[in-house]
Amino acid sequence: MIALRSFAPTPPDMTLTADARLLADGALALHYALRSDSVPLIIPEAAPSASPVNGLWQHTCFEVFVQGEDAPGYAEFNFSPSSQWAAYRFAAYREGGVALAMTDPGVDCRVDHPRLTLDVTLAAAVLPPGSRLRIGLTAVLEADDGNLSYWALTHTGERPDFHRADAFILELTR
Repeated sequence: MIALRSFAPTPPDMTLTADARLLADGALALHYALRSDSVPLIIPEAAPSASPVNGLWQHTCFEVFVQGEDAPGYAEFNFSPSSQWAAYRFAAYREGGVALAMTDPGVDCRVDHPRLTLDVTLAAAVLPPGSRLRIGLTAVLEADDGNLSYWALTHTGERPDFHRADAFILELTR
C-alpha cells in the first residue's frame, strides 16, 4: 500500500492509502483504503445501478490516471462509493476528454466507520497500450462542510492538478 498525500494539511488521524497491480490477464486491480477518525466525510450512497456518470470528482471520488509508455495520451477513471464510474481518454494534457466506452468495472465499496475501502478492476482492453504503464493514484474527499480535499501520490504544481503527467509516478510493467 502506498500513502496518498493531501494537497492541503489534514488532521493526522486521516489517512488514505492505495494499491495498483496488474493481474495475469493484463487487468489493473485497484484498492483504496481511507480512515478518517475526526473529519466527517460525505460518502455518496449506493446508486440503484452502476452506471457511467460525469462530474463524480465534485464529491468523494477515487481516481486513477494511466498513461502508456512514450505517449502524451492517457486515460482517466473515476469511481464513486455509490458504484457509479466514469472513464475518459485524453490525447495530451487535458486535450480531448472523450468518454471511454467500457463495461461496468464493478466498484466494490465497503464503509465501516471510520474506515472505507474501495476495490475495482479495469479490463486490459481499456488501458493505454504499451508494456509499461505510468499511473497516478488520486482521490477527492468531501468533508461534511462541503470542502474538498485533493489526494495524490504526489502534487507537482501550485494547485491540485491530477492531469499532470509528472505526477504519474507509479510504474507497472506488463
